[in-house]
Amino acid sequence: MKKIIIIFSLISIIAFECYSQEVKGIVVFAKVKDGDTIPIIPLKEVNVYALKIIKNKRKARRFGRLVRNVKKVYPYAKIAGIKLDKYNDILLKTEDEHDRRKIMKQAEDEIKEEFGEDLKKLNFSQGKILIKLIDRETENSSFKLVQELRGKFTAFFYQAFARLFGYNLKVRYDAEDEDRNIEMIVKMIECGMI
Repeated sequence: MKKIIIIFSLISIIAFECYSQEVKGIVVFAKVKDGDTIPIIPLKEVNVYALKIIKNKRKARRFGRLVRNVKKVYPYAKIAGIKLDKYNDILLKTEDEHDRRKIMKQAEDEIKEEFGEDLKKLNFSQGKILIKLIDRETENSSFKLVQELRGKFTAFFYQAFARLFGYNLKVRYDAEDEDRNIEMIVKMIECGMI
């Protein structure tokens, strides 16, 4: 009799345990086609990037150099975007023109102190890429940024000085055409692929 009670108790516990479990379902959109119900489940977009396979040695070296240069200057462009947002917030809260100039001078001194030596070590190609990447991060050309933050005369002076050395502060970033290789490299850096 004890065996029957123990067996009955075990069976009832297992039955109640199985019965008490709730099956959780998910609700999805569906489409009925020819009498069949087809679930429609949206998936996250996945971007696939890969470096080009270049057979020409000269072009492969040039592309490798572009990758190195972008990897070197991209952090500076990201920092420029972050600092611009920070100082724009501060400047929007400041109404006095004298205080604005003082804040901008302080920002310029801070950037020179923190990054001045590193930026002086950039080569010509890295400088051009940095100007384009700053435009990508801030959505403004370097000329327009200097014009807004330091004034038209200073922007004109910086542009004239840059043109003497072969740079153009008014150049815009074109991710679809001219700068598509840089854009691909940046996206691969952001994904942690390179």
